[in-house]
Amino acid sequence: MTPIVIIPSRMASTRLPGKPLADIHGQPMIVHMLRLALEADIGPVAIACAETEIADAVRAAGGIAVLTDPSLPSGSDRVHAALATLDPQGRHDVVVNLQGDFPTLEAEQLRAVITPLSDPRADIATLVAPINDDEEANTPSFVKAACVFERGRAVSPALYFSRAPIPWGDGPRWHHIGIYAYRRAALARFVSLPESPLERREKLEQLRALEDGMRIVCARIEHGPFGVDTPADLDRARELLDPKNISKGKSS
Repeated sequence: MTPIVIIPSRMASTRLPGKPLADIHGQPMIVHMLRLALEADIGPVAIACAETEIADAVRAAGGIAVLTDPSLPSGSDRVHAALATLDPQGRHDVVVNLQGDFPTLEAEQLRAVITPLSDPRADIATLVAPINDDEEANTPSFVKAACVFERGRAVSPALYFSRAPIPWGDGPRWHHIGIYAYRRAALARFVSLPESPLERREKLEQLRALEDGMRIVCARIEHGPFGVDTPADLDRARELLDPKNISKGKSS
């Protein structure tokens, strides 16, 4: 595999305007994501930007930025458009779509997203983490994945994704972490598909792939990062990424 990591980024967040440029200890959040992806060292990293402000911040930090059409409907479309600019020769056969609002993600966790693609039957790989309580299971903003990790396996095919607490009955449930690794042909196929009925109903674009017969395989990680969607989330990220708190954690 020859992966490339592309981070889609746009300013138009309703709950946290200007989110990519939100300051976290002297650096814009998008620069934190850039450096995290570089630390993971799974391939070159670029930012697919909807606005010049983001591109300017990325380039000032020494990163690669590609401006994409602001009217593109999703991050996946933005990644696909940037890939055509970055790699028209098709050298990279795996494309990691890394969301730009997971600053507490760990490099090791990001590396895990490409492991399911060692199975040639997998079209798309993604991450899940254990759900620890009923409140999380019943919160619609926490997307659930129906998958089974039998006999300690680290990967499992995804049977369905939902905002409902699936599957029914006793046993573990899995929180879907919205980071994807696509085979290049799978990404091209995915963005060419129309919105599907279940995607429209659940408001989850990965269901478009499942409805079209694509195989999504999940890698299990022990705990997930949280997305920064609100001012409160941003405050929490700043606290967790405070150098003083990180150094305390390493010394304890």
